[in-house]
This record gives sequence, C-alpha cells and structure tokens, in this order.
Amino acid sequence: MDTLSTQPSTVENPKRYIPQSAIPSWSQAEIESSQSLQRQIPPHEQSKVFSWADVRNIVETNSLQLIRRKPSERIVYKAWCKDIIAAYGSITAYMCAERLKWTPLPNSSAETGPIFDYQDPTPFAHPSDFKILRNDWPYGSFEPEIVHLIVWSKPRIPTDPESGLMTPESRQLADAFVERTFVNRLEQERPQAGDRVLWFKNWGALQSVRGLEHIHVLLRDVSESMVEEWTGENGTQP
Repeated sequence: MDTLSTQPSTVENPKRYIPQSAIPSWSQAEIESSQSLQRQIPPHEQSKVFSWADVRNIVETNSLQLIRRKPSERIVYKAWCKDIIAAYGSITAYMCAERLKWTPLPNSSAETGPIFDYQDPTPFAHPSDFKILRNDWPYGSFEPEIVHLIVWSKPRIPTDPESGLMTPESRQLADAFVERTFVNRLEQERPQAGDRVLWFKNWGALQSVRGLEHIHVLLRDVSESMVEEWTGENGTQP
C-alpha cells in the first residue's frame, strides 16, 4: 500500500460477525497473545524517521523493538484490525483467507497454530511453499525510498526454544533465499546490490501476525516494476 491515506478504516463487504465460540482455536490464541503485547517506545523516538543507515544498524544489532509505526498510523491500524477481527476472527485468519489463500489443515490447534501442507519441509525451498507480499501496513517511520516486503512461509522456520531467535541453520537458509531472490535480481541492473537489501525476523513478542511464519525484507531504491515482479501485485493491493 503506497500511503496510509489509502487504507480504509473499515473492511469493505466484511463477512458476518464471528462469535468468540466460532473462532478456530489456532486463531483465538493469536488474539489472546496480541492483547498481552506491550511495546514501549521512548518518547524521543515517537516521531523519528529512520534512514537506511539507521535501519541497517537496528537490524545488525537486533534492536527490532525500535521499529514501529508512527502514532497516527497506529490509530488507523488498530481500527482496521478491530474491523478485520470482527469480520474474520483474527488477523491470521484474514491473511490465510484473503492474502495468502492458504487453508490450515484440520489438525491445526491453539498449541500448534495454523499448519499447512507443503511440498518441502525446508523453508524457502519450494516456490509453492512461500509467498512474497507487500507489507500492507508499511512503517511510515522509514524514509520513503525504503520498500517493505514480507515473505510468508508454510514450513516452520526453526528458532531457539529459549531465546526465540532463529537458529544458525535457519538464518543460513533465509540468507541464501534473500541472496538468490532479491540480491541477485537487483545485481542484474546495478552492481553491489547487497547494500540495498536487509532482512530480519521478529521474535515472538514483536509479531503482530502470530502463528504465520514470515521474514521481513527491506529494499532501498527499487523500482515499482521490480516490486510487482516479486509480489505479483500492483501498488493498489490489497
């Protein structure tokens, strides 16, 4: 989505209201966990606009809690989330039904989260097992030339059970995927494209869409046509 002003405050043609008792258990778990999420941003950071150098430092130092939406964006985003949850049961359910077009398996539960059938258990290995989309609610705290994409994965991305951080093996898988998918494509048009690509994975407490595996990819100075090439959608989506 290009600008915040294009985001509706309500859902167009929403589905019927879903009572709590009808919400799938894997979806209800997301609502409960998101309600307990508290992200404290220092007052001096509230209106800060992050440059590419700032973002690189945040990612390299794993200070991901500093990445946030502007206060004005959060107000509209929360209103949108309220409408979506009323219509679909949760943000995860909406993402599965409308954006990813993925159907969770019947054995999905509150403990497992949504489980999907996949072609390869290795994350990012098979094209049908991942999907690249724009961040529908990009961070206005980034400079305008920074494009924010999200890579969604059907297979689980292994993390350390104690720290919640990616394992060395899963980081290598993500690194290799970003290199061949984004860096190599950019280098076809301009050398040293690695300086224009960053990626990260939020740990659990920072995730706004829980239960759906994904990594964030940030790109600097890329054309709209290239973004459409990766996502298969134009700037008017969703």
